[in-house]
Amino acid sequence: MSDLVARTGRHQQRYEEGYRLIAGCIPFRFRDMEQNGNDTSEKIVEVLMINSTSGPGLLFPKGGWENDETVKEAAVREAIEEAGVRGDLVHFLGYYPFKSKTLQDEFSPEGLCRAAMFALFVKEELDCWPEQSRRERTWLTIPEAIECCRHPWMRKALEEGFLKWHEAGMVSTINNDDD
Repeated sequence: MSDLVARTGRHQQRYEEGYRLIAGCIPFRFRDMEQNGNDTSEKIVEVLMINSTSGPGLLFPKGGWENDETVKEAAVREAIEEAGVRGDLVHFLGYYPFKSKTLQDEFSPEGLCRAAMFALFVKEELDCWPEQSRRERTWLTIPEAIECCRHPWMRKALEEGFLKWHEAGMVSTINNDDD
């Protein structure tokens, strides 16, 4: 049982111009990949996805940004609550608007949301976390994640945010000496 507790409800939820404000992240790690039987290895990047509790497909951790926290604090909190991982936010990937059928309320009757997404370098996977009974974690390569991603806006964050950042060589600047 986890000592951490997931926040629930929307009484502290932030809204801006009819959009519910969301914070989330793409958790990632480095994994050694052996090269054709020789002694050299190459590091590949894997991203962590979680199952959706409302249907098929995989997601990145995300949730409401609340009044008593910064957007970065909200993204870190969601990673802990939903995926059971801790780490460092190392890059802002951008804002991604989307429409939600399940997030309609009096402040956003059309279910409009705007997600601030970050790259989170995972340093710890928790054995117990708040949503452990409802969530399963899956580490995937970027192409696998693109294929499995449930929501188009999350796929866009992965392809146009994270992947472009990775291809620009920025991921390799992360201190990965903890292996």
